[in-house]
Parts: sequence; structure tokens; C-alpha cells
Amino acid sequence: MRITFILPFAGLSGGIRVIAIYAQKLRARGHEVFIVSQPAEQQPLRRKIKGLLLGQPWPVGEQAGPFAGLNDHHHTILEKPRAVQEGDVPDADIIIATFWKTAYWVNKLPASKGAKCYFIQGHEIQPHFYESTAEETYRFPLHQITVSSWLKNIMKEEYGANEGDLVPNAVDLQTFTSPSRQKNQTLTVGFIFAPASTKNSELAIEALARVRIDHPKIKALAFGAAKPTNTTPLPDWIEFHHAPAQHDIPALYAACDVWLFTSDEEGFGLPILEAMACRTPVIATKAGAAPDLISPQNGTLLASDPDLFAKEMARFAQMSEEDWQNLSLNAFDTAHRYDWDDAMQLFEAALATALTQ
Repeated sequence: MRITFILPFAGLSGGIRVIAIYAQKLRARGHEVFIVSQPAEQQPLRRKIKGLLLGQPWPVGEQAGPFAGLNDHHHTILEKPRAVQEGDVPDADIIIATFWKTAYWVNKLPASKGAKCYFIQGHEIQPHFYESTAEETYRFPLHQITVSSWLKNIMKEEYGANEGDLVPNAVDLQTFTSPSRQKNQTLTVGFIFAPASTKNSELAIEALARVRIDHPKIKALAFGAAKPTNTTPLPDWIEFHHAPAQHDIPALYAACDVWLFTSDEEGFGLPILEAMACRTPVIATKAGAAPDLISPQNGTLLASDPDLFAKEMARFAQMSEEDWQNLSLNAFDTAHRYDWDDAMQLFEAALATALTQ
């Protein structure tokens, strides 16, 4: 098949990394793959200065991500941020929108550009910003491919979407791995720090603050792409790693006895699988793929409540070595039940389904 992905800026986000994996695997399987992406947007000087006055770091521009090395004719980066038009896109069998803005563009393109798919990795709704416009795209007549049951159900129940395809993400099991280890003498808890409200880092911080009242020795670490600021602070008792290199991230997961997944709105939540692949059980909200992946055998599913998270961390602090080892091994086994080759087969089948509709 001739397949075109229409992307926003091809940066370092987890969603872009997932698309890059599929693009590379599709090419390896003999398909012709094209990428059309946006250049990085530059913030106006006034916004940069305002952010600086609010305690935010001076923006240095987004870094190119996993498509940076794809400089042949198969990757087109537009000359400026704008809508993708007919002349930007080759004729193909399949064309895939990957973000709500790109869904608008794909929906308007002629049939010669391919059967139209919408690869949905998140419920991209932010109140008072682009809520209504994103919602509209979920009702477009595009063949939907979602990454979790939670997300697929939202598309069906809230937007009346026709039956699409469920293709869960996987994890790179060569990168994300860890040998068997013992539970730390002092419980160490980790989480992703991000300023976006949907990531709900505040839940992890508040829950940790509460559990430390009765268990003051509990340690915490976090990592993330954005540094803490005056408007999104991080307590000094939390060890923070800013934008760690990819090869350093598995060791951060493996340094923890339990990982917190606190998102309210998440299409999948790759850190769940990444932590599990590094033998770290997960305490999670019921967003994204957490209900598909987490059971009492490898972690805990909870409502988004800091008291519940604090109580569960206290249970982990008092847990026996044997009980923790069982959870750790089951988490590791969960991550190894399904890999990117399995995901690739499902993704390829979803594209074939779209082509026949």
C-alpha cells in the first residue's frame, strides 16, 4: 500500500514516537510510506517575555523528533505552519490524520489521496480552547483507529462513531527492561511531571505529601520534558530529572518500587507499560489503557483521589518482599505479552479494512 501520515510538528512527544514506529515498520514490510508534517511554531516575543515574568524558562524551540533523520523525498516538512492542501500530498491508497487539526485537512482532501483514517491517541479536548472544534473531528466519516478501550468507548458513546479498530500501543522491550531486583529498604515512588492539567501531576504531588505525614522516609522522583516553574512548582523533596536521555529513562523506572499514573485524560499512557517492562508495579487512575493493563496482580486502579493514592502507597511501604516480588514479576510479564510486531499486524489490518470500506 501507499500510505501517507499527516502530522503536526514531528517533535519528541510519545504520540509522535508511536507514529514513527509504525512508519518504520510499514516501510520494512514493503509499503511505501510518506510523511507530511508541520514546522515548529515560533512563539511571539510578547508571549516569551510574559512567560519569563511569570517564572517560566525562555523557550528554546521544539526539538525535531524521531523523523529528523528521514530527509529523503518521503518526508515533507511544510515551509510554514498552515493547512495541508491537495498539492502537498501524493496520491496514495491510505491517508491518516493523526491530530484534530490534521483531521480537518484530511477530511477535505480528494479521494485520490487515499482512504481516510483517523489515528486517535488521545481525547484532545481542552475546555475553552479548542473543545468544540476537536469534538467535530470525532464525528467525521474517517475510519478510526484508537489505542485503548477507554478511548474507543468515548468515541462511540460521546460522538456516535462507527465501529473502528482498536490497536493498543506496545513498548520497546529492548530499551525498557530491568533485571530482577529487591524492593528498596525505603519505598521509592516515581511519576511523570508535566504542566498540562490533563496529566494531573498535582495528584501525585498531593498524594505523596499526604503519605509522607505518616511515612516521612518515602522517597520520590519525577522526570519530564518541562522544568518546574513558579506557576507549576515541584517540592524540593522530589528528585527531578529534566528531559532525560531515552537510554537513561529505564533506570529511573527501575529505581522505583511503584510508579504513579495520574492522568485524567490520556489516550493510552505509555509510561504504564514502560514502568512495567522495568519491573515496577503501577498505581493508576482509570484513564487510557490502565483498565486494559492493570489488575491486582501487577498494580492498583483507583479513582483520581489523593487520599486513595496515599493509602495505597502506604500499603506498598509496608508490603513484604515476597508480595512486592510477585507484583514486580507480574508487571514485567504483562509488558511482555504484546510487542510492536503484534501491534503492527493489527495496525496493518486496520488500514486494509479502511481500504475496503
